[in-house]
Amino acid sequence: MRTPEGRFLPFLELDPEELGLNKVGGVFLIWHGGVRPQWVYAGHGKDLASAFHQAGNNKDISYYDNNGGLFVAWALVKEPYRAGVVKYLDQSFKTLVENTTDFNDNTDPIPVLPPSAKKR
Repeated sequence: MRTPEGRFLPFLELDPEELGLNKVGGVFLIWHGGVRPQWVYAGHGKDLASAFHQAGNNKDISYYDNNGGLFVAWALVKEPYRAGVVKYLDQSFKTLVENTTDFNDNTDPIPVLPPSAKKR
């Protein structure tokens, strides 16, 4: 989901219920903008609206809003694959806030592509 101008949505300003994410399962990746953008957090949930609220209320994540704003992208992923996708995102993109609950040592990472800028 992007703004009409093609930009990613500001994470702390979006309304996940308005976007129809209640009871919609998937994975998400949060990053901050600014001079040196970085990946902040990867997570998943069976209800993305609830997962977004939990992440938005996490002070370790929201701290990075001061670094050019937080942005989010998400994908609908079937439940059996979510933990593996999140493990791959968390480990491969070196997120600033480690996800310690959505996967474990026995979870096999599942490679995916990160969000990318829209080509004009």
